[in-house]
Amino acid sequence: MPYGQIVVGPPGSGKTTYCAGMAQLLTALGRDVAVINMDPANDILPYTCNIDISDLISVEDVMSHLHLGPNGGLVYCMEYLEKNIEWLKDKLVTLKDKYLIFDFPGQVELYTHHNSVRNVLEKLTSWDIRLTAVHLVDSHYCSDPGKFVAILLTSLTTMLQLSLPHVNVLSKADLIEQHGKLAFSPDFYTDVLDLQYLLGLLQDDPFLQKYKKLNESLVGIIEDYSLVSFCPLSVEDKDSMMRVMKAVDKSNGYVFGSVGDQSLEALMSCAVGAEFEYDKIKNVREKYMDQPQAEEMEENG
Repeated sequence: MPYGQIVVGPPGSGKTTYCAGMAQLLTALGRDVAVINMDPANDILPYTCNIDISDLISVEDVMSHLHLGPNGGLVYCMEYLEKNIEWLKDKLVTLKDKYLIFDFPGQVELYTHHNSVRNVLEKLTSWDIRLTAVHLVDSHYCSDPGKFVAILLTSLTTMLQLSLPHVNVLSKADLIEQHGKLAFSPDFYTDVLDLQYLLGLLQDDPFLQKYKKLNESLVGIIEDYSLVSFCPLSVEDKDSMMRVMKAVDKSNGYVFGSVGDQSLEALMSCAVGAEFEYDKIKNVREKYMDQPQAEEMEENG
């Protein structure tokens, strides 16, 4: 039974770079990896592509023949893939027993309310491929309360729409303070702690005061579901890549082996491998944050 990752997220969040880095890591660990490019607009690939959707359809052709813009072209391409899903099935048959990494486009509406990608994923799971969605968002949005609420909503909506095991990732953790200092400790953002504190910051902004009730409702929705948390990631940092890999392996069941290999020993081994929350964020504190500020956050709890 094959296992794999569905890599999604907004444009520029580092999906293709992540796919290349994860493929290299898994290959170094001895896994037989295949990367599938599902983005018909991605013509520069930093990895060896085993299946390329551009062999079926390209955004340039769609835009030229149907006079659509880039967004409309991507939506059409996903709908075309859905209608021609047997093409993908035939290609995947040649990758038997490989670990699959699917690099999807960065158009947000494909994962929040359009159904074609979800229908394609349902087909993949019906072929007994054990998948986890890896949703990447830029970590520097943590420095802006309004943008952080936005990525929380995007992540939550994507989780509900795709209906797959899910690992949310704060990518480019090395740039987490590129556009401003964090108001709270990193674990506030990775664990999505009490958002009422964040709501206070939103209400302090004169421009956002008139949206007080809206912000309260949005924060209330996120807290009511209580589904979103994040793993920080810097692709160039092996430790953070390993941490994301372990989270994905637990999520899609790879860590437990095939159905015939599952045992109490495997389950206990997974439980023993659990890490403390501080281990998840310590590299962000030590490597990528201004140290006096990080120490002050820790002292203030």
